[in-house]
Amino acid sequence: MKQLLCCSLLLALLVCSCTTRAKAKAQAQAAFAAGQQQALAQLRDAQRMIIRVLGNVRNPEIPWTEGLTLAQAIVTAGCYDQRGPREIVLIRRSERIPIDTKILLRGDDVPLEAGDTIEIHP
Repeated sequence: MKQLLCCSLLLALLVCSCTTRAKAKAQAQAAFAAGQQQALAQLRDAQRMIIRVLGNVRNPEIPWTEGLTLAQAIVTAGCYDQRGPREIVLIRRSERIPIDTKILLRGDDVPLEAGDTIEIHP
């Protein structure tokens, strides 16, 4: 009887550990798939040959060309606001980069890459 109880307990422990391994494997596969999807999204953004401009603008999509800068893109987008933007955020490969508007007023500029997105906040 004691031997049967020990065998049952051992069997129960083995089943529990198998379930845990299976669950861990499923979680690892899900994490791997999520990472692949994120990498593909970043690749698609990088291959996009346009610059998106989000905000109160006439032209929200600008063709990217070699040497295009942030100031050029903002002028090409054609802001409706009479005042300059209060805040500019450059989104590159899912990273949000705040841009100090004072650097643009000083004449310094930021080169853009294909697939960048610009947020203009009035």
